[in-house]
Amino acid sequence: MASNSREPRDNEPLLSSNHRHPSDHPKDLVVSFPPNDPSNPRNWPPTRKWLMIAAIMPIDLSVSWGASGFSPVTPDFANDMHVSTEIATLGLSMYVLGLAFGPMSLAPLSEYFGRRPIYIISYGIFLLLLLGTTSVETLGGFLVLRLLSGYFSSTTISNFGGTIADLFHHHDTGLAMSLFLWAATGGSPTGFVLFSLIAHDRSWREVFRIMLAICIVFWIILTAALFYLGETRHSVILLQRAKLLRKRTGNDSLDVPDEMKQRGIKQLFTVALTRPFRFLATEAIIQFAALYNGYLYGLSFLFNGAFHIVFGPTGYGFDILGIGLSFLGIVLGITFGLLTNIYQERYYQRKVAQAGGHSVPEARVYLAKLAGIIFPISIILFAWTANPDIHHIIPILASAFWGWSFYTLILMTLTYTEDAYGVYSASALAGIGFVRNVAGAVFPVVGRRLFVNEGTKKAASILAVLAFALVPIPFVLAKYGSSLRRRSPWAREHIDEDEEEEGS
Repeated sequence: MASNSREPRDNEPLLSSNHRHPSDHPKDLVVSFPPNDPSNPRNWPPTRKWLMIAAIMPIDLSVSWGASGFSPVTPDFANDMHVSTEIATLGLSMYVLGLAFGPMSLAPLSEYFGRRPIYIISYGIFLLLLLGTTSVETLGGFLVLRLLSGYFSSTTISNFGGTIADLFHHHDTGLAMSLFLWAATGGSPTGFVLFSLIAHDRSWREVFRIMLAICIVFWIILTAALFYLGETRHSVILLQRAKLLRKRTGNDSLDVPDEMKQRGIKQLFTVALTRPFRFLATEAIIQFAALYNGYLYGLSFLFNGAFHIVFGPTGYGFDILGIGLSFLGIVLGITFGLLTNIYQERYYQRKVAQAGGHSVPEARVYLAKLAGIIFPISIILFAWTANPDIHHIIPILASAFWGWSFYTLILMTLTYTEDAYGVYSASALAGIGFVRNVAGAVFPVVGRRLFVNEGTKKAASILAVLAFALVPIPFVLAKYGSSLRRRSPWAREHIDEDEEEEGS
């Protein structure tokens, strides 16, 4: 298989697309997808595309279940290990911390091996680690297994977005992305609900064994689907085709376009591990997105402990099942976000049509401006109604508004970043994801102490004040996003391409 030993330019994409840079080879020696080629995943029949999405979504849900599924059994785990509840919460934090580091190293491997083996092998290793977790006897061993479990389960975080890009043209990814985000954002609350039902009268080890059984079923379905439907990564498909053609024709000059050639493993990982932090340090758009992602995901995992305090024995007096059902408000809000995104997507498509088919990232923030305002207000409502003297449905409804704003804002940051940075979005999103999951690891530990020491009203009010500080972000992106993109060497490249197309 041909490789490319050239040194990377500073502004070269981490995972290149299939339309950039002319090849050094004569046109008739370049192996590429001809128009309407059925082997091009973007030309697959819709049924085949959606079967692929349907097979991956349960895995995406289960990644979050691996985190939130531990929360209902945290008290039993603390008793079994003879540690405090605060220490036991590290079982959640270490898993989410593993999610922070996995995508940076797993995503680049798909350039060499394709997406199919990364999904299957990485998640298969997660299953083995989950099996080990069910029988580990020491706290240290458990925490190490949880860290590694998070690392290897992050396969959907590192690959699902890329799979969608493989299957759909850029302007047609809206529905698939919204479903992906529903699974990613809804995984934590649905996991708490599901495993609260499972945890009733069961030990934490039994709950983990049931989690393992569920995940094995998902993995079998995914594996069968991937082998039946096939590889989706364009560069890997074409590299395999070029290798076969060279063997058949004896013509060693046959090769893929330059941007699809494999780079050296050292070069690939150097870019993968350093560029996300450069984006975080220098790109205002990425800093805004990371702030929102970090705070929102941090709160979503913080609520695992906070809801136990609010609705549990020291609050409304619910048992573990009742605490789990209290998360249905957030689930409802996130699901409603999936529906309102239909309107957001139509608004975006109108703006794209008005722009002559070019991306309009600022159109992605239309509903996010409303969500940015509702976000802190929902926390204030929760703070001042989460009192046993007030019916429990009121704070649960407040959490539904939070769930809607959570989904809408996260989706905005993802789609805006992809539109603005194009082929560089893998690095941009890796930086955002790192901040998101580090915050998700820290917030449960810090948040529980905040709610215990300050009480629900004061603790949630503090969180609301911090949320108010983020309100301007969607409005800034809507008004000044274009200017910020022009100042970025990476985002400006795509603006220049659009202008060149208009002038041609």
